[in-house]
Amino acid sequence: MNNLLQKIEYKFKSSSNSISLILFLFFNSSLFVSSIYLFLQNMQANCSYVSYANTNSFSKIVNDYAECNANLKPFITDFPSKESFLKKIEERKHFKCDRVLLKNVLSAQYKNADVTILQQNNINNLAYDNCFTVTTAHQPNIFTGPLYFIYKIVHAIKLAGELKEIFPGNNFVPIYYMGSEDADLDELGSFTIDGYKRTWQTKQTGAVGRMLVDDAFMLLIKEVASQLNVQTFGTQLSTLLETSYTKGKTIQLATFDLVNALFKTYGLLVIMPDNAVLKASFKNIIQKELLHQFSHKVVQETNKALQANYNIQAAGREINLFYLMDDKRERIEKMEELFVVKSLEKTFTTNEILLELDTHPERFSANVILRPVFQETILPNIAFIGGGGELAYWMQLKQVFTEAETSYPIMVLRNSFLLLNSKDSKLISKLALTNLELFDTEEKLLKDLIIKSSTNTWMLNQEIASLEALFEALTQKANKIDATLNGHVQSVLTKTKSKIKGIETKMYRAEKRKFTEEQEQIKKLRANLFPLNNLQERVENFGSFYAKYGQNFIDVILNNSLAWQQQFAIITME
Repeated sequence: MNNLLQKIEYKFKSSSNSISLILFLFFNSSLFVSSIYLFLQNMQANCSYVSYANTNSFSKIVNDYAECNANLKPFITDFPSKESFLKKIEERKHFKCDRVLLKNVLSAQYKNADVTILQQNNINNLAYDNCFTVTTAHQPNIFTGPLYFIYKIVHAIKLAGELKEIFPGNNFVPIYYMGSEDADLDELGSFTIDGYKRTWQTKQTGAVGRMLVDDAFMLLIKEVASQLNVQTFGTQLSTLLETSYTKGKTIQLATFDLVNALFKTYGLLVIMPDNAVLKASFKNIIQKELLHQFSHKVVQETNKALQANYNIQAAGREINLFYLMDDKRERIEKMEELFVVKSLEKTFTTNEILLELDTHPERFSANVILRPVFQETILPNIAFIGGGGELAYWMQLKQVFTEAETSYPIMVLRNSFLLLNSKDSKLISKLALTNLELFDTEEKLLKDLIIKSSTNTWMLNQEIASLEALFEALTQKANKIDATLNGHVQSVLTKTKSKIKGIETKMYRAEKRKFTEEQEQIKKLRANLFPLNNLQERVENFGSFYAKYGQNFIDVILNNSLAWQQQFAIITME
């Protein structure tokens, strides 16, 4: 109920209507709150769902996971279900994490933040054995990067709330684990709003989370503001960006502030794992990796089994650790008896690198193979929400978790959405397109439309069928005279069918010219919904949607998010 009250209170506050807020506080009874909640639920946009496989937009491993294919069972704990979550909750109790340390670190990280009552309760609850986390992870893309950054976090909130309803004797905290040590600025330093791509032109290097907001970044904020301020909530979003990304602040802290501003009402906690105290709790596994290179060996064994049916996502290295110092994040390699960081011209003996680990644990950074193990070591986690690529490489890691004596969570494929505006929806109705047809190519959409709408018959299937029947009779006659003539008859048939197909193609092109308007409409629709011929969520930033709909945009995504029933959602925004 506290969560519900906070959500409704937020709704009234955001309306800038003091009378409404007074009424809310006055009529704060369970019956009144329930009525208001139903009213808010009715504000959600129209939504429908399709299977991932039917979108033709995802890999085989994603489609199989969504369908709970038995081929994947050896590489996971279990597929998500009420029963598997109950089992994981009981199992997770045997894998202890330092809850007091976690609470203290989060308290310190939120010391200067605007913390809601729900967030503070979540921090406090993490100290107790009946509290578990639901986690999603992502790098600190500037301005959050593509839409799925938002979708992942919303999904964590949704699943945590659902689990609390099913298992009321436990508490579940949604966590955004920030992968701030990623050094891939080419990926993290760009974003696209309404089809316009912008890139942060900075000379900084190393872990993106440690980079500082500079003059080039401030220029980006001004450009975004000029683009978004014409929208209803554009100024509100611009102010939020300006407040979060202040000059001289690290990208890690700026992302923390932005995500907290967007999701604090829902109780989300952001954890920044680039932290000496947290890494110190991971020292035993780092030491095991340095001394025995254990992760690479078991990953290679898993890969042999996994690649029988699927592509391998992450290869890994002999030592799956980086050395992190200031603006550098470089590989640690083993050369004979020495540990070497080539680009920094550093070498360590075994005793020296273990001393370095004891003295400066913050200088060691897990790569893609060990990062999940670090995450699950510091959190009492039962579910990890990730995209297709993440799920694919996590499936390579089950035995790594076993070797590290760490709990392997239930993986949940993150929710995916296609967002339509009212104009898109009207055009779809006009063209009489189904949800599944939206995922067809532009050419197929047009061809199907012409087939349905044309008054002329240009397809020659019947004529070709008649031709094949004629040549079948010719073949039988030829065989009676000389069986060697069969090849010649078939050759003539092939050439004739090819010529008829050529006539059909020319007839189609002629008919196609009569549908110029529809062709332009389909082209525009596809460009809006699938920018750069890709899924909308992989290209567009949330900014354009938030500028139009405000915080209600996030509410709509949350209301239409599935907890673990993995399907692709199509939402018409009103």
